[in-house]
Amino acid sequence: MAYTVLIHIHNEDPVLGEVEELPHPTDNFLLVSNLRKRDGKDAHFVDPTAVSVIFPWSRIGFVEVMPSEEEGEVIGFVRE
Repeated sequence: MAYTVLIHIHNEDPVLGEVEELPHPTDNFLLVSNLRKRDGKDAHFVDPTAVSVIFPWSRIGFVEVMPSEEEGEVIGFVRE
């Protein structure tokens, strides 16, 4: 199952991509496929024909794991 992640790269705008599995604490890099901007356009710093991108952790501030379509909508507090 691929995870959609929002990657916050130092001195760049955040980008979206897919990872096959969540990173482990011992990983030195993050392997991302289908890299794009938040609006779906190509990231300007990656060649449009690139299949995957490897980011070293030293370039990444943090990573957000986005909810998948398979996970249903979570209903919070409901007032009756």
